[in-house]
Amino acid sequence: MKTRNAIALTLLAEGLVVGLGTIEYGWTVEGLQASTRFSGRLSLAIFSMIFLLHPGKKEALHPILSENYFLVFAIAHGIHLAELLSYVILSGIPLVPIRVAGGFIAYAMIFLMPWFQYQHRQGKITPVRFQQLGFIYLFYVWFIFFMTYLARVNKSFPNAGGSYAEYIVLMAFVNMILGIKIIQILRRKA
Repeated sequence: MKTRNAIALTLLAEGLVVGLGTIEYGWTVEGLQASTRFSGRLSLAIFSMIFLLHPGKKEALHPILSENYFLVFAIAHGIHLAELLSYVILSGIPLVPIRVAGGFIAYAMIFLMPWFQYQHRQGKITPVRFQQLGFIYLFYVWFIFFMTYLARVNKSFPNAGGSYAEYIVLMAFVNMILGIKIIQILRRKA
């Protein structure tokens, strides 16, 4: 798939997510919260494909997310960030710096990874260094998704929206993709 088509489909999916949140809750702060939640799940779906297929089977990502799959994820998660910040501002939720520090680092990595991928293609980052960056990126971003759902399962994140059952399922999914990734790594080493 061409990058522009993958980006267009991502934007369309994000538009549908906003539509679902609006249909369910209207043009309200609750609607924005729902759209943000649904957008996060879309981001998780995109990230899961990258997590499971990069680097060993990255060519399988090309027909789905294009060869610039890190860019497609950065755009999707950037939209999620814009929705999240809008929700936080409109709802008056105070940001606790220590709680957002890990997410800030993850967003920095998410937005830098497309540039690292470009630099790698230009020969400015060696394959070994790019693989190291990819490993750190994948597992750190996975960890942030894990912590996000752990806080919801533990009910330590008030006003998160959504049901407890949803968060159990999402936590199980996040753990499942880690298990699959570990099996892939062990098979590659064997």
